[in-house]
Amino acid sequence: MHLTRTDVVDAAVSLLDDYGLADLSMRRLATSLAVAPGALYWHVANKQALLGAVADRILLRAVARPATAEHWDARLVEIAESLRDALLSHRDGAEVVAASLAARQVGVPIRERLAEPVRASGLDDADVAPAAQAVLHFVLGATTDEQSRMQLDSVGALPESDRPAALDTDAATGFAVGLTLFVDGIRHRVRTLER
Repeated sequence: MHLTRTDVVDAAVSLLDDYGLADLSMRRLATSLAVAPGALYWHVANKQALLGAVADRILLRAVARPATAEHWDARLVEIAESLRDALLSHRDGAEVVAASLAARQVGVPIRERLAEPVRASGLDDADVAPAAQAVLHFVLGATTDEQSRMQLDSVGALPESDRPAALDTDAATGFAVGLTLFVDGIRHRVRTLER
């Protein structure tokens, strides 16, 4: 079998979905591909590079959908919701992307994608990158929390009093409210600077 980098990343994504990040090891990946673990290192330098490639695959889904809204605020919401959807499409997706971003292993320009509508808001140039980064951190944090609760709920590990009646609806509503607060904050900052 001629192994390619795409084969390695495809298998890693499949293992992530089946077993989660904690059980995605180079040894398990090699076994699933029926190769020796050393064969993987022709395609990825180490596990962190592998996770970066998996993160890029997840993020490609978020950036593939063009933002169609006319106004900056609706575009920012659209991009953030697309990112959330992409993260939720894979088990532990938010955790993989957050760790890979922190390790500087991500090639997909997700920060720049979020910065475009923030820049269009009229925010000071010096504040664009930090504002986009704050929105990115909100999406990653909210989605990590949502995925953790979903996994805990699926194995019955959440206490009854903490188990939402409609987990997805409650998380989506909370996400929408939080995102609205970011948009309102950017809008307020722009108005303050215009005075």
